[in-house]
Parts: sequence; C-alpha cells; structure tokens
Amino acid sequence: MLIKNKSVAIIGGGPGGLTLARLLQMKGVQVKVYERDFDKNSRVQGSLLDMHQDSGLAAIRAAGLLEVFKENFMAGADKTKIMDEHAKVWFSDHDSKSDESFEEKHFRPEVDRGTLRKILLNSLDENTVVWNSHFLSMEKENEGWMLHFKNQSSIYADIVIGCDGANSKVRPYITEIKPFYTGIVMLEGNIPDADINAPEINKILKGGKIMAFGNRKNLLIGQKGKGAIGFYASFKADENWTSTNRLNYFDRSEIIQWYKRMYPEWNSIWLELFESTELPFIPRPIYCMPFDQYWKPSENVTIIGDAAHVMPPFAGEGANMAMKDALYLSNSLTLESYSTVQEAIAGYESEMRKRAASAAEESVKNGETMHSETSLQSMLNFFGSFT
Repeated sequence: MLIKNKSVAIIGGGPGGLTLARLLQMKGVQVKVYERDFDKNSRVQGSLLDMHQDSGLAAIRAAGLLEVFKENFMAGADKTKIMDEHAKVWFSDHDSKSDESFEEKHFRPEVDRGTLRKILLNSLDENTVVWNSHFLSMEKENEGWMLHFKNQSSIYADIVIGCDGANSKVRPYITEIKPFYTGIVMLEGNIPDADINAPEINKILKGGKIMAFGNRKNLLIGQKGKGAIGFYASFKADENWTSTNRLNYFDRSEIIQWYKRMYPEWNSIWLELFESTELPFIPRPIYCMPFDQYWKPSENVTIIGDAAHVMPPFAGEGANMAMKDALYLSNSLTLESYSTVQEAIAGYESEMRKRAASAAEESVKNGETMHSETSLQSMLNFFGSFT
C-alpha cells in the first residue's frame, strides 16, 4: 500500500474529514484528525444534510455504517412543500412519499449534522480526533510537513489533507485560485423547541421542508434535530451587503424591521420565524469555486470538500461531494492503482474537479432559477407539479 507506515493528518472534522478518517482506518492507515472545535460536544451549525445515493450514502455504505445510519436518520424530513409568499401550498409530497426507501434511486434521507458527526466519531479508533486544534500554518520538513496550531504543539505528518471548509488554510499551499461571489445572500435563523416557539410554522412544516418563493426572494425552512427548525431568508444582494447593511444581528427588532422592508408582500404568518429565532441571525454570502479550476498536484498534500470546491447549497451537494471525495481519495491512496502518492493525489484531484465542477454549475444554475421572476413555476415544474 502506498501509504503504509506513513502518518496522515486530516485538518478538519466535518463530514468529509471524519468519513476519510474512517475509510483510511479500515485499511490500517495511521491517521489523526485535527479539529478546532473544543470537544465532541461542541454545537454543530447548519441545516439537515440530505444524503445522495451515489455520493453521501455510497461513502456511508463503504464505511460500514449504513445500518447505524438507518437507525438515526430523520424519517420524513425529506418531504417537501412548495409555497408562495402568501403561504399558499402549490405542491406537497407528504401524502405520497414514503418515510424510508433506501433502495430507491432518488431517495435522499435527511440526517442532523450533529447526529452524522456522532455516527462517524463512534466509528473511529479512540483518540483519532485531536480536539481544540486550531490549524495556523505548515512548512515542509524532510519528506513531509510540520503543522502548527494556535493552542497545540506542532506535529509532523507525511501527508496532509485539508478538510477545513470554504476558508481553508490548507488550500493556499496548493493553489491561489479563489471562489467567486454568486450574488446571493442567505440570512440564517434557528428556532429551538419549534412546537412551542413557532407553532404555526411548525404545524405547516410537519417535520419536513418548506420552499417558499415570491418576488425573486425565498424562505427555505427545514426540520432539524431535537424539535428545532432552521431557515434561510435568501435573496440577491451586492457582495459587500453583509459589511455595509449596518444590521445588528443580535437585535431582533432590527432584523424584524429589515424583514418587513425586504419582504413586504409576504404573508404575516412568516413573521413568526423572525420573532422566534434564537440570536444572533447569521448572514451567509454564497460563494463558488470556478468551474474550470486547475492546479498542479502535490506529492503529499491535497484538499477535499468545501476546501476544494465550495459551492452554493441549491443542489444539496456540499456534504455529499465531500464524502464522495473521501471515498475516492481513500481508494486512490490505498488501492494498488498508482505507483506513487503524487500519482494517487493527481488521479483523485482530476476526478474530483470534473465531478465538483458539474455539481457546482448545477448549484449556481439552481440558485439563479430560485431567485428569478418565474421561480415558483420553475420549481413546480422541477417537482413534477403544474399549475
């Protein structure tokens, strides 16, 4: 095996990094994950993840975790309602869609991010993850790298794999290519105990998803674990909107007034989202890596997930691509397909860039469609319902 007796450092303990660690450990590889979160109990941000058959679920199957995943996914959370700004339901698959159909090609089971992290962590050898490890930089040493952290001692690794997200600190060691702004901002809110704090929206949601469209703006709402609801107010804005809008995201009344100005045509029922959100609201400008990015492969460092190909969330591909990266890279490094580690990295990166470019292009296109004048009809057509 190419990496027999080599130490592998994975920077970042998200779905991609932990999946990669699991797959490498199954092949007997010496691997450590360096994660900046304080410990395993740190809160995991973000909406549910929908796992796709040929990417996220394929990696879960390869990791031998499908059965435990089945015991922990959120049945029914993939059921969808499409609504307009007036809260009229134009499409719903709640009565026609089954809760579980893992062998069905288009079944995309939803899982809470924290639950997925727990599943992956429990599959790893003890002490695989080094918590409270804020990666700062690295420098070449001998045939590998010396890694430096904010609050940990420096360590040596033969191979480094960056899984540290859109603002990756490993990526600059590979390429200077930067993401472009897609023109969309998503303002995130989270509502705990939604049955109590947002009963009207919770009743409409029914444990699934709502996609509401009107006047080139969206409200995207979804069930989360422990009875919480997550949502995004999604709209077109200048790239510098988050730094020039002067909004105080800790001030509920200020955000509510902004919402009323921004979404004046929308039914008052949606206001419950903003009245019930725990503070602060979180602005998220949406970026994407260029579709044609290329770099010369390194002999002992590479990147996966958002570090390699951050993209908009409008095709649900982010975590799935990261886990597919982990599956492909682990095979490249451990199967007898290449003669050197650099060739294995080159093979992985070539496949990854092509696959990610296609997913990113689809995600950008979907984002444009969802924020167009015809967004409602376009999404109804996509879901197979016509008005």
